[in-house]
Amino acid sequence: MAFANGVRRAMIADVPTLAIEYVNLYDNTSVLYDEQLALRLSLIPLVTDIETYMPQAECEVCGGEGCPACEVSLTLSAEGPGTVYSRDLISSDPKIQPADPNIPIVELKKGQKLVLEAIAHMGYGRDSVKWQAGVACGYKNVPVITIENCDACGHCAAECPKGIIRVEEAGARIAEDDLIKCSLCRLCEQVCDINAIKVDFYENAFVFTMESDGSYTAKDLTINAANVIKGKAEELLAILDQL
Repeated sequence: MAFANGVRRAMIADVPTLAIEYVNLYDNTSVLYDEQLALRLSLIPLVTDIETYMPQAECEVCGGEGCPACEVSLTLSAEGPGTVYSRDLISSDPKIQPADPNIPIVELKKGQKLVLEAIAHMGYGRDSVKWQAGVACGYKNVPVITIENCDACGHCAAECPKGIIRVEEAGARIAEDDLIKCSLCRLCEQVCDINAIKVDFYENAFVFTMESDGSYTAKDLTINAANVIKGKAEELLAILDQL
């Protein structure tokens, strides 16, 4: 469980991503204030290349001053009428693009303009939500449900909030594909008068659920989170060796 929770925390807080940190607005006659536009831009997920870029505070090339190793520039120039979308951002690095091209930024009326340059930095989710790569990360133990001597009364099926219990002539049953949906609430067990159904779980097996904001694929985010944990473990061992 500790490892599963460590992966979850690493996905949310410790895997660095690119996000817009500074915005230079050269022309903004839209209905939004400069600060509102900057906030919207900062929350647009950017596809991140962790092999090319590093967090600015850790950049050995520029010492945190900003350079091509730790930041990327995106420009935008639009004139109304029309809606400005994330796809209108032009990146200086073709590999770094908005994860979703259809995020609306602002609607421009006739004659309104928006011209800006945005600077994206690598950062960590523990510092700001805009750098949070993993969303909706969670885990649970793998359920184990045993049904014996069922009289097919149907009470358990009626009580199950997930609707995974089916009642047949031979008694209640749960399809193997539906078993993983069990939330371990034990309501079915509590309403069974004859104790025919038992709910338990494997202590060392987990169902891990996660979603990426788009900066990484789900596979890459998982690998990067594991690498973060490995790196921290190696740092701890190095410190212990010095004691």
